[in-house]
Amino acid sequence: MHDFGTCADQPYIVMELVEGRTLGEHLRTGPLDWRIAVRICAEVSAGLAAAHAEHVVHRDIKPSNVMLTPSGAKVLDFGIAATVGSADPDPDGPVMGTPAFVAPERFAGHPATPATDMFAVGTLLYQCLSGRLPWTAGSPSELVEATCKLDPEPLPEIDALPPEVADLCSRCLAKDPADRPTALVAALLLGEAVDARVYVPLRDLAPVVVSHWMDEPTSQAGRHRAADRRTG
Repeated sequence: MHDFGTCADQPYIVMELVEGRTLGEHLRTGPLDWRIAVRICAEVSAGLAAAHAEHVVHRDIKPSNVMLTPSGAKVLDFGIAATVGSADPDPDGPVMGTPAFVAPERFAGHPATPATDMFAVGTLLYQCLSGRLPWTAGSPSELVEATCKLDPEPLPEIDALPPEVADLCSRCLAKDPADRPTALVAALLLGEAVDARVYVPLRDLAPVVVSHWMDEPTSQAGRHRAADRRTG
């Protein structure tokens, strides 16, 4: 959002005009080339890393909410986004999100966390690579049952697909949220797999304290920046 205000007592917001086609439209013709699929998911993960740094969980990552534009993939529709760990307004109501991309813990009543989004990224990556969902089911209820209790079906053999990409997809689909990688790790690993630079606009949340005798930042965020400078 670029601006907001009122005009003649009518509120307005100014947002970016995003032009392109959704990932869902592209997937109608089948799976993507693995290099394209990995790059898209790297960029989606980078966008989520920025949101998670602001303590925001998207809660509805899916192909129709990813727009492919000339400048790269963009994550759309934060309409049901929530603060990390916040409880659902109606605990007895339906789980927010699209069932095929909802993490198992959400069906058990646990609040959304960054790991929730990473389960959806794993499903998204799986679908981009294979052209189908990780679980086969005949109805939404069967899909929920499979997501919560069954392991995902193995990815098909994909020529030259790096094993670290398949491993990351599997870890994103782990039943235990603690076993899933962070969005930042996913963005960097997937970007490296296709030799792509992925920009993650993270906000520093910790103050930087400079040591006078070393002239080095001593906060955790500062140490990461210093390491980045040393490694290029």
